Amino acid sequence: MFKKIAICVFLAALCLCARAADTNSLVWHRATDRVDADVRGLALWPLLEKIAVAAGWHIFVEPDTTHMTSAKFKNLPSGDALKMLLGDLNFALVPRTNGVPQLYVFRTEMKNATRPVLAPKAAARHVPNELLVKLKPGTDADALAKLLGAKITGRNDKLGLYRLLFDNASTTDAALGQLKSNSDVLAVDNNYYFDPPPPIQALSSAPIAPLSLQLNPPGDSGKVIVGLIDMNVQSLGTQLDKFILPQLDVAGDVSASTDITHGTAMAYNILTAIAQASGGSSSVQIQPVDVYGGNQTTTSWNVALGIQAAVDHGANILNLSLGSAGDSSVLDGVVSLALADNIVMFGAAGNTPVDAPTYPGAIPGVHDVTALGMPGQLAPYANFWSGDNMALPGTGYVYYGGTPYVVQGTSTATAFASGIYAGMFGSTTMNQSQILGAMQTKYPVP
Repeated sequence: MFKKIAICVFLAALCLCARAADTNSLVWHRATDRVDADVRGLALWPLLEKIAVAAGWHIFVEPDTTHMTSAKFKNLPSGDALKMLLGDLNFALVPRTNGVPQLYVFRTEMKNATRPVLAPKAAARHVPNELLVKLKPGTDADALAKLLGAKITGRNDKLGLYRLLFDNASTTDAALGQLKSNSDVLAVDNNYYFDPPPPIQALSSAPIAPLSLQLNPPGDSGKVIVGLIDMNVQSLGTQLDKFILPQLDVAGDVSASTDITHGTAMAYNILTAIAQASGGSSSVQIQPVDVYGGNQTTTSWNVALGIQAAVDHGANILNLSLGSAGDSSVLDGVVSLALADNIVMFGAAGNTPVDAPTYPGAIPGVHDVTALGMPGQLAPYANFWSGDNMALPGTGYVYYGGTPYVVQGTSTATAFASGIYAGMFGSTTMNQSQILGAMQTKYPVP
């Protein structure tokens, strides 16, 4: 009798555990635009984070908005699903040409939905069945690839860097073990995905006027060039375009889009900081390098190629307003080569408020930049990794095509850091160490 009771209790516990495991699930079938949900007592912010991940949207919410959701349904159209999930809150889903849709959640007016909801960072993800490898000089890469049963899909023979593609996961894992024990291999690692950049929101008005900056034509020597490793940079108008050098593309051609890109926003923020640091006129130029190729994410391989391309074209400052949880030894090697050439690098700390490094900002020698929300306070989204080197404002205003935009994130703070350094380096007699020391004193991490 007691044994039967114990068994019943055990089975009941299993059922309770199974039901608990099934709660707070959200499945967004993107191909059919249908949603399944089982959500019980979930607060608004984690709910919106789940939607950001599941739907792949950029989401903005009106500050101080709260809501508790309990809903269970299957196969609802996304509009009906949002009504069930958001209850009496207002929302608007805005599609974007060749871009990620934007969802605005608000109590009063759509224009007040200004705080971005950043999807929680997942563990480091890598491209399936790919490995990146750096070989010793003189090593026959083609012969090695043939021996491993791999296809070389990308190469930089000058640096000995190669991108290898395998047929399946098992052959990839086997090759990784062989390459790690091969004396001709200097580094080997997965090809990690980078996080999508933070969303950019159009505004009806901005608290600052459009940027005014005059170009002092740079001389033949001593040029200050900021390598912007990012998305493609669009036209910022006749006056500001004078500061932008011809773009380099390492990830393929980009189709024209009317939506502002993250690269365009970062270029504008860099120029804004240059104007502040130099007094309104400067000879600093920006060398844009597109490592996204029109996609919402990039990889360690493209970032490594982008860094090298910027250095090869004269960049002596690098802005890395991007990041990944994956630490690629191959990318680390390219960064180390640039640092050995006395290149100054600024890298974003990441937009997840956790104590975890983001790369390449966390690579030793790169000046890691986190974001301030209010003076003396880290922004609520900002990574607070203990290795952060400096903290700058995380909100930037951009004018593109006559329309004002706002962008928030540690990528914005990084762009400001790069621009301030470049503006000072191009207009003062201070050396590299003096400028960096002054910046670390002025912009400490709280």
